[in-house]
Amino acid sequence: MSSPARTPTPPAPDDPLERDPRRRGRVEDELVGELERDQYVAATSRPVARAPLGRYAAATLWALRVFVLVVGAMVTYTFIDQLH
Repeated sequence: MSSPARTPTPPAPDDPLERDPRRRGRVEDELVGELERDQYVAATSRPVARAPLGRYAAATLWALRVFVLVVGAMVTYTFIDQLH
């Protein structure tokens, strides 16, 4: 005797895997696919909270900002110098 085929139960909304945006086939994705354009924009234009950064990452980002400013100043100086 064979047992009837069991259909998988959908994951609970509070399941961490269900909230993972990288996971394919989420129930939320199926619902979003059926929305009108303005509903879709409203559902996907929620602000995202800042990620907590460690000291090393914050220092690296500040160093990158300083680097961009220095290189920008060098490019501007070179451009103006070559005009003459």
